[in-house]
Amino acid sequence: MGAILVREETLEPTFLPPKLPHRTAELALLTRRYREALSKGVPFHLLLTGGVGSGKTALAKRLATDLERLGRIGPAPVKAIYINTWRRASDRTIVLDLLRAVDVSLPDRGYGLPEMLDVFEQGIRRHPRHHLVILDEASALVRQETKLVYLLSRSGEVGLGSISLLLIATEDLLPYLDPASRSSFGVTHRMALPPYDRAALTDILEARAEVALAPASYTRETLEQVARIAAPNGDARFAIEVLGSAAHVAEEAGHRAISAEDIRAAKGSIYSTVTETQLEGLSVNALTVLLSLTRTLKGKGSSVPSQKLRTAHSALLEEFGEKPISRTTFWRTLKELERDGLVALDTGPSGASSSVAMDELPASYLGTLIEERLGHGRARKA
Repeated sequence: MGAILVREETLEPTFLPPKLPHRTAELALLTRRYREALSKGVPFHLLLTGGVGSGKTALAKRLATDLERLGRIGPAPVKAIYINTWRRASDRTIVLDLLRAVDVSLPDRGYGLPEMLDVFEQGIRRHPRHHLVILDEASALVRQETKLVYLLSRSGEVGLGSISLLLIATEDLLPYLDPASRSSFGVTHRMALPPYDRAALTDILEARAEVALAPASYTRETLEQVARIAAPNGDARFAIEVLGSAAHVAEEAGHRAISAEDIRAAKGSIYSTVTETQLEGLSVNALTVLLSLTRTLKGKGSSVPSQKLRTAHSALLEEFGEKPISRTTFWRTLKELERDGLVALDTGPSGASSSVAMDELPASYLGTLIEERLGHGRARKA
C-alpha cells in the first residue's frame, strides 16, 4: 500500500462499485422491469447501448448481481452469465463459455454448434435457474449474422430453458438483427445511456477516490481537473484511468497528494493531443499566451483566472521587449487555443470566460517546448 494508492484494484475496469452515481435511475428502472417479467415466468431481453465509458458494463453487472441476491424470482432464482464477446465473436466460442458457466466441460474441437447446444440444455436441466446471459461488446458478433441472438432470445421455443438476453454495444444493433430476433427488443427493451457530463464525472471520481485513495491525497479541485479532461467524451473509464495514473505519478515523485502537474503528466502519458508539429503552426501570440499560462499554472493549481492570465501575458511581452496586445486580440487568441484543444475555458454567469486551464502536458515541460520554439524564432506571425 502506497502513500496515495490504498486500494489500487478499485481503479481497474473490472471493479464493480457498490453504487453507480448518475445511473441509479436506470438501475431502478431495469430492476423493476426484470422483476415484473421474471415473477411471471417471462424472460426479459434488453439492448443496452451507449458510448465508451458511459457505464454500460457496470450497470449490467450491478443489475445482474442485484437480481442474483434477490433469490427466487417467480419460478426460479437468477444466475447471471457474463461474456465479453470482443475476442469471442463466433457462436461456437461463446457457447463454450456458456457451457463452462453451467459446469459442463467440452473439448474445444470435435463438436458442432447443434451438439453443443444440446449439451448446454442438459447442463441447464441439472440445475434449474433463470439465466441472465450478458453479451458485452456484441457489435462484432451481431454483424456476422450470428444465430445465437435468435436462439437465446427464443430459448423457450427452441428448448434451451429460461433465458433473458442482455446485449451491450456502443451502437444500435437492431439494423443488423434478423426480423425474428429484432422483435425481442421492442421500445421498452432498449436503453441508450447518455454520456456523463463534467459534474457527473466529478461525482463518479469522488466515489471511486473514497475507496481507492488516501483521504488527504486529493481535493475536489483534483477531481474536477480530471473530470474536465474526460468531459468532452463523457468517458468515466478514461477519467478513472487518468486518476489512477496521476496517483502513480505522484507516488513515484514522492508526493503525498496528487497535484495539478501530476494530472497533466498522467494525461500526457496516456493520450496527449499536443505535438511539436502542432506548436509549429501556432502564431507568436498563441505561443506567448500559452507560455504565460504554463508559467502561471506551474505548481499553482489546475486553472487560472483569465484576467490574471492577461496580466501575466502583458508582463511576459514586456520581458520580451514587445508591446501588450489588445483585449480583443487576447480573447481571440484564447478562443483559437481552445479550438485547437490546447486550453479549456470555463465561462462565468455572464458568458465571459472566468478561468483558463491546460491539462494536456505538465506545464513545466510544455513551457520548455514553447520557449525553444520562440527562441528559434520559427513561430508564425499573428
